[in-house]
Amino acid sequence: MTAAREPGRPGEPASAASELVRVLGAIALSPPPACDVLCDAAGLPRVSGADHTAAFVLLAPPYAAIHLGAEGKLGGEGRDRVEGFWRALGQQPPRDADHLGVLLMSYAGLRDLAPGLPAAARAAETLFCEHIWSFAPGYLSAAGALGIGPVSAWAELTLDVLRAELGALPSPPGRAALPLALREAPAPLAATASFDEVLDAAVTPACSGMILTQRELAAGAAALGAGYRRGERRYALRAMIEQDKAAALGWLADYAAAWAARHAAAYGGTETGQWWSRRARHSSGVLATMAGEAR
Repeated sequence: MTAAREPGRPGEPASAASELVRVLGAIALSPPPACDVLCDAAGLPRVSGADHTAAFVLLAPPYAAIHLGAEGKLGGEGRDRVEGFWRALGQQPPRDADHLGVLLMSYAGLRDLAPGLPAAARAAETLFCEHIWSFAPGYLSAAGALGIGPVSAWAELTLDVLRAELGALPSPPGRAALPLALREAPAPLAATASFDEVLDAAVTPACSGMILTQRELAAGAAALGAGYRRGERRYALRAMIEQDKAAALGWLADYAAAWAARHAAAYGGTETGQWWSRRARHSSGVLATMAGEAR
């Protein structure tokens, strides 16, 4: 697989790194055959139509709103926040503004405008720190774990490129500050949460700190020997817990703990990564207590 190329700083002339960021975003956004030539350009294996749909539409849609919003769904405040970024620049927000593919392509465009234009350089840094780094490493970890080879290769390369971009940012505060979406995140899972509140939190990354995909949920059911009911994740998780509450909550606690480690690995020691890890560890502790009470 092609290694991540060294980026230039956002204020320096456009480089091969800008084009690589743009290509990686376009791959997530464009199903085959449109992305075939893009995969070739990035040195990545081609993604089949079925795999592209499975990864980017069905199992792990790459929208910031899903990961940063209070309900873990498309649209809402999560998308509004990204659209507000463009309006603050006096521009019309692009379609699907919070889609990771659109975000990466937009960042590459601002990066290209940055030489000799300090406002564009600042906008590129803000877009990266507030709206890409705030959720993308965790998302890429989840996408890479789907077991879809070409998508895993794309996720690995994209994460390598984002880490390199972060390291090239000119201002240390941009690398250390916590994004607004996380500063205003919904409350974490409470020890007094009801059954429905546990279900809601489990499928809302900003609440639980974990990204629960259909594929990993099905694997969890198989590990528990529980029947897996196909359908929306909340419905499937409800069925698992109703079959064996203590075992299902225990599995969910372990899953949250695993996500604390996955965030640490994906984000490194950044403030954003520490926030995600703390949120997942908190959920793990609450769920473990609930599992113990259920026994």
